[in-house]
Amino acid sequence: MNKVGFFRSIHLKFVIIYVLLILIAMQIVSAYFVRQLEDTLNDNFKTTIENQMKLLSYYLEEQFVKERVPEDGDATLEVDLRRLLQDYNTDDISEVAVIESTTMRVLGTSNVSDQSKVGQKMSNALIRTSIKNGQPNEQDSVINGKRVWIYIKPIIIDNDVKGVIYVTSKIENVYTQMREIIKIFSTGTAIALILTAVLSVLLAQTITRPITDMRKQALAMAKGNYSRKVKIYGQDEIGQLAMTFNSLTRKLQEAQATTEGERRKLSSVLTFMTDGVIATDRKGRVILINEPAAEMLHVSRETVLSNSIVSLLGLEEDYTFEELLEERESVILDYSDEKNNLILRANFSVIQKETGFINGLITVLHDITEQEKIEEERREFVANVSHELRTPLTTMRSYLEALTDGAWQDKDIAPNFLDVTQNETERMIRLVNDLLQLSKMDSSDYQLNKEWVDFTQFYNRIIDRFEFTKQQNVTFERRVPTTADFVEIDTDKLTQVLDNIISNAMKYSPEGGKITFSIEEQEGYLIISVADEGMGIPKENVSKIFNRFYRVDKARTRKLGGTGLGLAIAKEMVEAHGGEIWAESIEGKGTKISFSLPYIRSEEDDWE
Repeated sequence: MNKVGFFRSIHLKFVIIYVLLILIAMQIVSAYFVRQLEDTLNDNFKTTIENQMKLLSYYLEEQFVKERVPEDGDATLEVDLRRLLQDYNTDDISEVAVIESTTMRVLGTSNVSDQSKVGQKMSNALIRTSIKNGQPNEQDSVINGKRVWIYIKPIIIDNDVKGVIYVTSKIENVYTQMREIIKIFSTGTAIALILTAVLSVLLAQTITRPITDMRKQALAMAKGNYSRKVKIYGQDEIGQLAMTFNSLTRKLQEAQATTEGERRKLSSVLTFMTDGVIATDRKGRVILINEPAAEMLHVSRETVLSNSIVSLLGLEEDYTFEELLEERESVILDYSDEKNNLILRANFSVIQKETGFINGLITVLHDITEQEKIEEERREFVANVSHELRTPLTTMRSYLEALTDGAWQDKDIAPNFLDVTQNETERMIRLVNDLLQLSKMDSSDYQLNKEWVDFTQFYNRIIDRFEFTKQQNVTFERRVPTTADFVEIDTDKLTQVLDNIISNAMKYSPEGGKITFSIEEQEGYLIISVADEGMGIPKENVSKIFNRFYRVDKARTRKLGGTGLGLAIAKEMVEAHGGEIWAESIEGKGTKISFSLPYIRSEEDDWE
């Protein structure tokens, strides 16, 4: 398991939660504080301006009352207003102007640098509205990128509006002051957050330290280390959890030891079993397969896990998984093909709890290929022996019955009948002798009487015997070395092998044909071959001619007196000498039988 980084740890999460809680709380307080501060400062600013304008309005009312002479009244009023308005050039007020209600002329302004507007008409909707209804009026505006508050105060004398006071105030100062206060408040908030984060780190450590220890212990347990213990920091809930965790570790260690022991026993049993074992879950998916089973099915253990056992065994057309759960008999699985034979017997056992709940299925595979092969060979052998014995016995019975019925008195028929009976008897004797020969070779105590023999001389002597006794027009061609080739063989058994091979070659050679005898040396073996020019053997039958009782042309073989065991006996004898025997044939052109014998060439051996 990967190590948890700091940015994903519960420690950081605790700190973030604490800081976020403080931050949210402070944000709520800040929002409320700023809103209330803004309202309070704006109200105080406007109230101050209004109070100043009330006092100015009182003075202006006196000025309007005492001026009586129209000729010089305006000049005197203008001078008085200029003097009076000079006191209102403050930090909070940009300009104070007095406007006469009737003519809408500016009577005076506090802006010393811009007295040219005095006497000019100044009219807008706010001024007209205030003159008309005699009520103060106000408006928030922006001049030169700065916020200003315009306040209009009517000058009322005897319920008659004589004029208005037009005030342009610097309310931007209020917002500047607010920004300074907010900046101070934000700095305090940041300091508080830093202190809170430091405190939350210390506080989170008291909680996360035991949890971190338990996490390390869990990782150690996952790797099989149960010796580590969690440190207990207190008797609170986390301390009790740590004690419980230590107790769980101890019990899990005991359970793991027991489970590991059972697992090793099971693994040992499965490993050394010669039978294949497959286990599934309750849905029929493979969860375990041992090596013998994988080898039998020619699959890898990694690729079949989680696959359906029905598809693994190739039983989709015959069974469902539910039917396999109910199957009580063995199922024969035939995986044979043209190259290899493979027959398995599958036995199924259900994994079931005491409550009846089915957890899965155990399948045991037995390789019965050899058993089936032996059984098939046994049945074929019995059938062949019965057939081979029945034919001469039937013939003998027919001729003997004829002789019994009086044919023995016929001098022309009786000798022929007796001759046929004698031939069939000899044929049965040859068959029984061949069977006894095979039986001896199949027995475990069969031994060869080996001796060192010059095989070239030995081979030539057998060829000479056949060439001397042959009665058909067949040519013998020898391709054998002139020097000695010494091999350790049982001469009687190899004589029988060569007699069987050469006899077959002569039987199937046509008149005027040729039989070729050869000896070759190849990689520590002598290769002995006998080739004829007979009718040959079909390609699909070449590999079968060494089977017991196998005949390519059964009618001709029986006619020539063969038992079908000659090449089978030759194969057994050659293999007993540590060699191999095989056939090469082209149908219609001839057959070549070859066998090998172990051979160690001496230094004086020399081929011409």
